[in-house]
Amino acid sequence: MTIFNLGSINIDHVYAVDHFVRPGETMSCRGLASYAGGKGFNQSVALARAGAKAVHIGAVGADGRALLAALEREGVDVAAVAVDPAAPTGHAVIQVDPQGRNCIIIAPGANAAVAADAVRAALAAAAPGDLLLAQNETAAIAEAMRAAKARGMQVALNPAPMDGRVGTLPLELVDVLIVNAIEGAELLKLRGAEAPEAPTAALEALHGMFPEAQIVMTLGENGVAAVDADGAVSQTAAFRVQAVDTTAAGDTFAGFFLASRARGAGMAAALRLASAAAAIGVTRPGASPSVPSIREVEAWLAARDGERTCNEH
Repeated sequence: MTIFNLGSINIDHVYAVDHFVRPGETMSCRGLASYAGGKGFNQSVALARAGAKAVHIGAVGADGRALLAALEREGVDVAAVAVDPAAPTGHAVIQVDPQGRNCIIIAPGANAAVAADAVRAALAAAAPGDLLLAQNETAAIAEAMRAAKARGMQVALNPAPMDGRVGTLPLELVDVLIVNAIEGAELLKLRGAEAPEAPTAALEALHGMFPEAQIVMTLGENGVAAVDADGAVSQTAAFRVQAVDTTAAGDTFAGFFLASRARGAGMAAALRLASAAAAIGVTRPGASPSVPSIREVEAWLAARDGERTCNEH
């Protein structure tokens, strides 16, 4: 299976701060670093490092060629990424506090100029059973979803950042929906439904709304819960680690989860692998640089399982 990722490509400017800037406040940061990023970029890196065959669809400005080279070094096919000389590459301003939490402002740049015709042309290379992955940081998402379904592809959606545009998408075409608890509640509201306070109840409500989709809800320190199209529920506890930067945790999870499922892993196994990958990632600074490799994640899990076995004896 090939995973075609219609996703944003950004330059991330990451500021280490003592606390998030308050209204009217000016303050100095403790450090500044710049990384390749964007939810789409991060998820393509995660897919590749998880062992999946990934094709990235998107756009950058003339200042973004180095980002394409970075994706190519990961083994991601970037032939379907346009270079738009009339628009700057997208960028993000990210504040990271001492607890590893973040606040992010995004300037879309070329991500907002992705052409629907270019997306359809890229998907013409897909085969039935391949998968389209999309987030909510580019143009032409709805067109991509319809084109993918017309070709017999599966559709995975990570609707972040969550805003009103998500409500206009043909969500009935989604086969795999990946959200966090806040996004899940907001999606229910966008569809005119009440959002239960308990995340597990929100997961059940989403399943009732999209009964043919696999729905995965990440719950931060409370782990992750998922419901399959047949209604079977799986839950995985969070791994306890010391977080340094949580910027790409959700992207790492999404890439590893989809890559694992593409290889035929069951829901529970895919959730555990993806949770471990995200746990490793948050112990490192930066977005895409924090994403581990599949070998690293498997070794990390094996070591933890070995420690648990020793403790039990």
